[in-house]
Amino acid sequence: MTFSFISRPKIILLCIVVFGLVLSAKLFLVQIVRGKAYSELADRQYVTPSLNIYERGTIFFQNKGAGGKDGGLVTAVAQATGFKIAINPGKIAEPENVYETLSIIIPLDYQDFITKARKKNDPYEEIANYLTKEKADAVSLLKIPGISIFKEKWRFYPGNSLASHALGLVGYKDAELGGRYGLERSYNSVLLRTGKDLYVNFFAEVFSDIQKTLFKNETSEGDIVTTIEPTVQNFLEKKLGEVKDKYQIDSVGGIIMNPTDGSIYAIGVKPDFNPNDFSQIKNVSIFSNPIVENVLEFGSVVKPLIMAGALDAKVVTPLTVYDDKGEVVVEKHTITNFDKRGRGPNTTMQDVLNQSLNTGMVFVQQKLGKERLREYLLSYGIKDKTGIDLPNETSGLVSNILNSPREIEYANAAFGQGIALTPIELIRALASLGNGGNLVVPHVVKEIKYNNGTSKKISHPVTRAKISPETSEEITSMLVEVMDKGLKSGLEHFSVAVKTGTAQVANNTTGGYYEDRYTHSFMGYFPAHEPKFIVFLYAINPKGVEYSATTWTKPFLDITNFLLNYYEIPPDR
Repeated sequence: MTFSFISRPKIILLCIVVFGLVLSAKLFLVQIVRGKAYSELADRQYVTPSLNIYERGTIFFQNKGAGGKDGGLVTAVAQATGFKIAINPGKIAEPENVYETLSIIIPLDYQDFITKARKKNDPYEEIANYLTKEKADAVSLLKIPGISIFKEKWRFYPGNSLASHALGLVGYKDAELGGRYGLERSYNSVLLRTGKDLYVNFFAEVFSDIQKTLFKNETSEGDIVTTIEPTVQNFLEKKLGEVKDKYQIDSVGGIIMNPTDGSIYAIGVKPDFNPNDFSQIKNVSIFSNPIVENVLEFGSVVKPLIMAGALDAKVVTPLTVYDDKGEVVVEKHTITNFDKRGRGPNTTMQDVLNQSLNTGMVFVQQKLGKERLREYLLSYGIKDKTGIDLPNETSGLVSNILNSPREIEYANAAFGQGIALTPIELIRALASLGNGGNLVVPHVVKEIKYNNGTSKKISHPVTRAKISPETSEEITSMLVEVMDKGLKSGLEHFSVAVKTGTAQVANNTTGGYYEDRYTHSFMGYFPAHEPKFIVFLYAINPKGVEYSATTWTKPFLDITNFLLNYYEIPPDR
């Protein structure tokens, strides 16, 4: 009895404290977290015809701050607020006069208006959308019978086509409105708003939601913060557009990524689209993101992966020589260098990368052997999805080549023929050459800010490729020499590791390859031995240019110089 008597006040005090904490949390939610929503309800003067105005979370870009650290957030996708006008045709007595009066204030299509105004048995027809408050007020003052004004919200992309393939769009599938491409789809459950009634009785909500408030996240709804830096994204897209126009390229794309953690600063494709006006696009395939959805053969840009495997297995060194006759026969198939010329008996492995010699890569493959070639290539994750947080990712087509009993398939794979990868798979594999042999997860979202005031940092696992950190250093040094002596376009005070690729385009209809269509690619990471960036660029079917070194060297150097200056990277040599 004594124990109960003593503890009862404490129990009552504890209940008061818990109630106070819950009440404080709810007040915080009402005043701070949901303040904007309640304010909009209070200020609304035009009643929407539906129970809820369409609402959805915000997507942010991440600005670079001082010293390359995170700066402020920039809105990439948000909700725009405005007004729409609807008519009740049965109450429109003189459609011609109403049209004349309204068209002075808002642009209206005459035929469209008259057609809708004549539907006398239809009580609701929308005639104008996305109006400013000033125009809505002006129409309201006319007090025309049969005219109604409603508040509306819609998805707005301030950058128009900027990063459109990464952001995606919102559209209808049957009667359901939701994210259909890009992050809008990947994070639809976070961005989606359920339209919970804000007029629910406050105290009833407090008591009914005590357990939820104290022990669970109140909602999974929130906003997302991306890794995309808008200035970098804009610069990449500008360069992609210039190259596409110059060489009349069918499709062009590029990625700028941090090779040590997989953060994507920019990801772009041309042609692109404006999600503010996507209904104008006739070919819906443009909405798909080829960087994660399409596989291509990239050719010689794959060579460093095989060379690194051979270095790691210690079957070659950078100074190992072979006799380059300009061609080599494998199972009655003749493989030649790109120019069909031989370099002689003292051709080194460094020469093989500098001059992108196919015969040298066949030599490397034969030294490595089929089993080890397969092991090293698969260890780069080229058969697997990367796990990027964008929808519809596909995986590379390599099994037919790497499981073949034929020697010719492995010889072709050594210089990148027959291996079809997505650009995102390839950049992850190539990043491992510069980051010590790690396979990172490419990603474009870094944080979710939930509506209940909490946030979640997104983390990703890092796995290992087969090559050692020492091999990573060795292949990186070789690729720096490709830039300095092969392309002869090195930067004096920065080490840059690069490789180009020119590959025939596979003919999926007849089999084999087109004789006049090529894919040009370019890879580079820098500063080479502690890389902050890896850049991958590709172009499908450029016209009037033979090799990727011509197509991509200058744009790559422009991007490299921009990034080094913009992020204030100190020289490394």
